Amino acid sequence: MANPSMQIQEKVSRLMSRQNGKPVLRPSRPLSLKDAVANRKPPKGEGTCITEMSLMMACWKQHNFVEDLCSSEVQAFYSCVHKAQAAMKNKSTLAGQDRGRLPPKQATTLLKRFPNIRTEI
Repeated sequence: MANPSMQIQEKVSRLMSRQNGKPVLRPSRPLSLKDAVANRKPPKGEGTCITEMSLMMACWKQHNFVEDLCSSEVQAFYSCVHKAQAAMKNKSTLAGQDRGRLPPKQATTLLKRFPNIRTEI
């Protein structure tokens, strides 16, 4: 029995052979990468510290925007913000190492630096 990879190669060569002057298998688009990538923005996550911020604003409104009377709510909001920023920083450093994906802008600059040859061989 023949090697499965050889069978595939024979089938592809049969499909690509010129019968009646035309190839049987013709790609609808050129078989090369474009020199740019769609500039899609990553989806935004949910907001953090919304409850702390709403409590702080409610306190300000209740006390006619006197910050001294709402110091505990302000401190709770700032501590929540610092925790959220630290979590985002840790997430971004870990995600950058594990994912292996390039942002669209960086991929486009690399593709423009090393463009594809547009002519067929």
